[in-house]
Amino acid sequence: MTLIDTHCHLDFDAFDGVRDEVVQRALDAGVTRIINPGTDLARSRAALGLADTYPGVYAAVGIHPNSTADFSSALLDEVRALAAHPKVIAIGEIGLDYHWDDSPPATQRRALEAQLMLAADLGLPVIIHNREAGDDVLDVLAEWVATLPESLRARPGVLHSFSAPPEIAERGLALGFYLGFTGSVTFKNADALRQIAARVPADRILIETDAPFLTPHPYRGRRPNEPAYVRFIAERLAALRVESDGDFAAQTTANAERLFALPASG
Repeated sequence: MTLIDTHCHLDFDAFDGVRDEVVQRALDAGVTRIINPGTDLARSRAALGLADTYPGVYAAVGIHPNSTADFSSALLDEVRALAAHPKVIAIGEIGLDYHWDDSPPATQRRALEAQLMLAADLGLPVIIHNREAGDDVLDVLAEWVATLPESLRARPGVLHSFSAPPEIAERGLALGFYLGFTGSVTFKNADALRQIAARVPADRILIETDAPFLTPHPYRGRRPNEPAYVRFIAERLAALRVESDGDFAAQTTANAERLFALPASG
C-alpha cells in the first residue's frame, strides 16, 4: 500500500536528530513521498535542503500568514527564486489566519494575493492555510481561480488540514480545490468533520499529517506526529467512506500525483 503525506513540517525542530529514522519509518509504513511546505523564507530554504537530501521529499515554498507582518515585494522575489528548485511542486503554505494576532488581516490578504499571482505565473498549485478566516479565504481564491488558465484551474490547490464548516468545503470544491485531512479526523469529537470527509468526491481528497502537529488516534497525546502515521488517517477515512484500505490509498496517491504533478509511483 503506497501513501503520500501531502503536508509535513519535517524541517521543524521536533525532528532534529531523528529525521533519518523518521523518513525510514515512513518508508517502512508505505509512505513513499512527503511534501514539506515552507512557512517563511528560512523554513522554505530548509524544505529545499530536505528535498535535496531525501529522494521522496518534495517542497513547497511560501510565507505563512502568521509570518507576513514584514511582507514586501523583495520577499516575494526571494520566494520566486526558491521556487525555481526542481523539487518545488507548489507555493505554500499561504493563506489567512485570524486566530493569532501576528500579522494584520489586511497585510495577510496582500501577501496571499501576491503569492497567488506568483503561483499562477509559475504554473504551480497552492497549499492554503485557513484558520477562522474561511469566507475571506474563499473570496480571495474565487477571484484568483477566475483568472487562471484551464491547465491550472483544474488543479488550483488544496485547502490543507481542512476543519472549516461544510459550506466552506462546498465552496472550495466548486472552485476545483482538493481537501486535505489530518489526524483531526480521527479525534473523538470530530463527527462534523467526518461527515464532511465522507462526502468529498473521491478524486478530491488528500491525506496529510501536518506533523509534528495533530497526532492521530491511537497515538494522540502519547507521541509526536510523524509521516508514518498518515496510514492511521487513511485507514480511518477508508472505513468512514466504506472503501478498502488499498483502494483508498491508491485513490489518494493518484490525487496527490495529479494535483502536484508528481511522478507516478513505480
